[in-house]
Amino acid sequence: MVHHAEDADRRPPAPGMEPTDCAGADGLREEEEAAERVLVSEKSWRPCPKSRRRLRGCLEFVQRQLFRVGEDWYFLFALGVLMAMISFMMDLIVYRLYEAHRWLYHEVGDYLVLKYLSWTMYPVALTAFSTGFSQSITPHSGGSGIPELKTILTGVMLEDYLAIKNFGAKVVGLTCTLASGSTVFLGKVGPFVHLSAMAAAYLGKMRTTVTKAYEDKFKQNEMLVAAQAVGVATVFGAPISGVLFSIEVMSSHFAVRDYWRGFFAATCGAFMFRLLAVFNSEQETIIALFRTNLKIDFPFDLPETFFFIALGVICGVISCAYLFCQRWLLGYVKENKFTAKLLATDKPVYTVLVVLLLASITFPPSLGQFMASRLSMKEYLISLFDNRTWGELARNASPAVLGEPQRLWQEWCHPAVPFFGTLVFFLLMKFWMLILATTLPLPAGYFMPVFVYGAAVGRLAGETVAALFPDGINAEGGVRPVVPGGYALAGAAAFSGAVTHSVSTALLVCEATGQLAHALPVTLAVLAANGVAQKWQPSFYAGTIIVKKLPYLPPIRSRHMASYRVLTEEFMDRHVPSVAKADGFAEVLAVLTATGDAEFPVVESAAVPTLVGTVSRAELVAFVQSRGEAGTPRGEKPAGTVGDDCAIEPVMLQLSPWTSLHQAHHLFELLKLQRLFVTRFGELVGAVTRAELRRAIEQLADPK
Repeated sequence: MVHHAEDADRRPPAPGMEPTDCAGADGLREEEEAAERVLVSEKSWRPCPKSRRRLRGCLEFVQRQLFRVGEDWYFLFALGVLMAMISFMMDLIVYRLYEAHRWLYHEVGDYLVLKYLSWTMYPVALTAFSTGFSQSITPHSGGSGIPELKTILTGVMLEDYLAIKNFGAKVVGLTCTLASGSTVFLGKVGPFVHLSAMAAAYLGKMRTTVTKAYEDKFKQNEMLVAAQAVGVATVFGAPISGVLFSIEVMSSHFAVRDYWRGFFAATCGAFMFRLLAVFNSEQETIIALFRTNLKIDFPFDLPETFFFIALGVICGVISCAYLFCQRWLLGYVKENKFTAKLLATDKPVYTVLVVLLLASITFPPSLGQFMASRLSMKEYLISLFDNRTWGELARNASPAVLGEPQRLWQEWCHPAVPFFGTLVFFLLMKFWMLILATTLPLPAGYFMPVFVYGAAVGRLAGETVAALFPDGINAEGGVRPVVPGGYALAGAAAFSGAVTHSVSTALLVCEATGQLAHALPVTLAVLAANGVAQKWQPSFYAGTIIVKKLPYLPPIRSRHMASYRVLTEEFMDRHVPSVAKADGFAEVLAVLTATGDAEFPVVESAAVPTLVGTVSRAELVAFVQSRGEAGTPRGEKPAGTVGDDCAIEPVMLQLSPWTSLHQAHHLFELLKLQRLFVTRFGELVGAVTRAELRRAIEQLADPK
């Protein structure tokens, strides 16, 4: 029997039948061969596996050691250096393009028509290209960008505003705008704050990739706060005032933990920006951007303090008129049928028309000769900050050559008109020309123009005081003449500070010029100007937010307003769609159809509306879809309830109906909230959003 069994085992398998063991063995053998081929392939393309593992371990060790002090240092350093290099390269390109314009203007000879065409067509072509190129890539590249960034920092995310494609559009467009020179009279502070914010957002994404860490909104906000300071510091080379200015202009509330980030990034950016000038052989060492030679042994006499304060009041009054007219014109351009159509469909055409008008007025053989129109923005400041008195220099003046720093003041002198007349004419004409230029739909900054304008106001005041007191105000101890350049410093800081509602411009002037002797009178002038401007007009950026109707929460401007007496129950939304824990398919579907809210409050029941938490719209949509796909017999309701099948988030903060408007406004600003629910003894009675707060504040400010 055993023998026959062995024979049976040795018999070949029947046709069409394969032994199971043999098939498994063959399959295993094929898998082993495939694995060997993969190993051979890996070894052939990646030799020395032990060395590679050691190298990978060393890199991970270095990464751990470098990031032990915090990865923020490296990314903030990269942000500062990157923006400094972009700022320096932009200045270099703008200088070359501006010099090319000057060369073209002089090379055409004495033919008046050719001179006019070379003077006007060059900035027209550059600004038209700036508008068309930037707007064709993204509409968010126009303007300064600070009003939108202020809105983002309050917790409102504007779509595609910090996208990287906007970065290139803004860089190219801003370069062309600045190359048009003082004809258009625009700067780069605001756009550089926007550029720094975009670079910070992109570096934040890179940081999450390198560190494998989750980037929340608070981390992104920290990088944006540092980016503000970098944008100002890499334009003026002033890190301290850059941080303070960004805090004053951009933030309603500032976290002290972000202070060092702003200073570190701004210092890196400002140092690299000035260091590149040394490497380019423009300077021998790191010095101030607009260096002055004001005397520091006796910079001003004590009675002159009165004139500095009076100058601040004058700058405050002029800034109120400027802010009102600028806001009115910006709204008028949007409402007028002709200009609104151009801005909606043909933005480059609108730019061409406006720039052609501005260039024609600044044409040197015509009205431009009374406005020193051949000077660039930097040359304007150098001439206005001159420590010498123009009245004395005019008596022994020799023919000037354009470009010599010591002779730039002669551009303000005309054979038929004294420099007092040219300064007054400059101020009158640039007042409305500057306002008109702010309506252009191209990347541009508006801080530097008001800075130069304020310097001209201060220079006029200083020359007037010097003419009234040629030997100084107090000449008992000898001749101590008045220094008009000090008044120009005070005027630049006071007017720009009044327009932007900031006091840090006093320090900005000192850092940008390297002049600290006039710090006290400059600060007094800035305080006086701000006292007038903040009483009567919103800041330049706040006015732009109002005209553009951005979702920004307006501040409660005065303590005398009855914001403490207005209660939440007076302005809250009482009709708040909610879902109960026991709601099913039909109830949830009805709520989703009725409103498009992103989240909904969850109450205990319709009879007892005790607030339990919130549920997101996506969660409710998934709930409805799952019930609809499951299928139920006809006449039966789908099973399941919100309380059982949805993730309910707890409500961490609630308002009471008796919470004042002032307290609610403070909470929304401090915590960057979008909506809060109002409960009375735990029961849901309403909700407050930014829209309700904004309407309540507007009604409080204007009871009519």
